[in-house]
Amino acid sequence: MTRNEKRNRRLRDGGSWNNSQGRNASRRHFGLNVESSEEIVTRENAIREFKARGAICPACGKSIADMSEAIADKSTGAPMHFDCVLEKLKSQEKIASNEHIAYIGQGRFAVIRYENPHDTKKFTIAKTIDWEDKNKPASWRDEMADLYSKVK
Repeated sequence: MTRNEKRNRRLRDGGSWNNSQGRNASRRHFGLNVESSEEIVTRENAIREFKARGAICPACGKSIADMSEAIADKSTGAPMHFDCVLEKLKSQEKIASNEHIAYIGQGRFAVIRYENPHDTKKFTIAKTIDWEDKNKPASWRDEMADLYSKVK
């Protein structure tokens, strides 16, 4: 029996695809914990408190509205606007007309050199810039991940 046939049979028999008993049962089957309503309220309160604390960007002095878009300051480890980091790098690096600075993941940026500035599909990485220290993760990022993570 195909997946669609199973789904249609379940709907025909009066069940729903997203019925809560089936969903919770499957979570228990796979060993996942299902949060109680008290745990959900506690988690939501902790997230609200984390957001209310706010953070101030050391580069521009403005508050950081979305911490998920923040990146750690290279010297202090404090959260910083992603755009502020990008502007700081643009002022530090000498970039030619056919080059661009881009985020490549894991706290690293790169100076990307295009063969043809009009064709952005072909490029080479001219220089890699390690911004965040891999050995020293930011504590605010760990706290945020713990609050939002659903896996225990």
